Amino acid sequence: MAMPSMPQPTSASSSTGGFARHQGAFTGRATGDGSSGYLAEPGRYQLYASLACPWSQRALIVRSLLGLDRVIGLSLTDPVSGSRGWQFPDANGGRDPVTGARFLSELYLVTDPGYQGKCTLPVLWDTHTQRIISNDIPQITIMLETEFSAYHRPGSPDLYPAARRREIDAIATLIYHAVNIGVYKAGLATAQAEYEEAFDALFATMDALDQRLARRRFLLGGQPCEADVRLFPTLARFDAVYYNLFKCNLRRLVDYQHLWGYARDLYQRPGFGDTTDFDQIKRHYYQTQSWVNPSRIVPKGPFVDWLQPHGRDRIAG
Repeated sequence: MAMPSMPQPTSASSSTGGFARHQGAFTGRATGDGSSGYLAEPGRYQLYASLACPWSQRALIVRSLLGLDRVIGLSLTDPVSGSRGWQFPDANGGRDPVTGARFLSELYLVTDPGYQGKCTLPVLWDTHTQRIISNDIPQITIMLETEFSAYHRPGSPDLYPAARRREIDAIATLIYHAVNIGVYKAGLATAQAEYEEAFDALFATMDALDQRLARRRFLLGGQPCEADVRLFPTLARFDAVYYNLFKCNLRRLVDYQHLWGYARDLYQRPGFGDTTDFDQIKRHYYQTQSWVNPSRIVPKGPFVDWLQPHGRDRIAG
């Protein structure tokens, strides 16, 4: 495979000091009937992800919850990206066992030799055509939830029920702008006004979510859905990373009665806790983002007991 010529960051600050998340460049779709040109079938696709990356964790959660780990392969990158971006761990000889690549950027350049964009995770790779199908973060999970339904584990949850998709999309959009990228807008802002605007929106939304979860076990009721999948990775990183490193320090997650219980409820479920690696998370943020943490020292704390009883099963719906 071709070697990348330069590192590819995953985000950038705008000219006014605000943060902007780069959108996916590859928006292909595997479909249940193959009408897209990519048939959703077992053994064909490989998911590329990192346990450190919150956007990756969404796909990892859905893959696990729906039993698609039997259908879609997985390649994990090292949590600390180098000068050429995301790279594959030394434990595997420094190469992806499926493609032989050393760096994620090689998959991008194989798909499009003229590619000049950002080499982000997660990525869905087609082993038949040897190309990236999608790096479109929100659509990858929805694809797994809808187009691979024939291969879902019996009894697995319906994370994106047809009758509630408008509700899910609405709350997921709010979470994305105010929380998922809200922490980045605050932490990577280069102007005081943009920082304070993002900070205020983040905590106003966190407060509202805490109130919502006082009467609902999950965001839309008694069962987790796609919106919960999108919120959890940010909550999992909040106290360990965003509170200090990204200056999101009005309140910690553990200071919220309902939001903290909700986060523990999810963490203690298969698919959520077993895709959460706090060591990799902290190493990624504190050792990769040297412009925020030039010493690259990884803090030992905080100690947070994610396994303490959550009591959320007493909430009816």
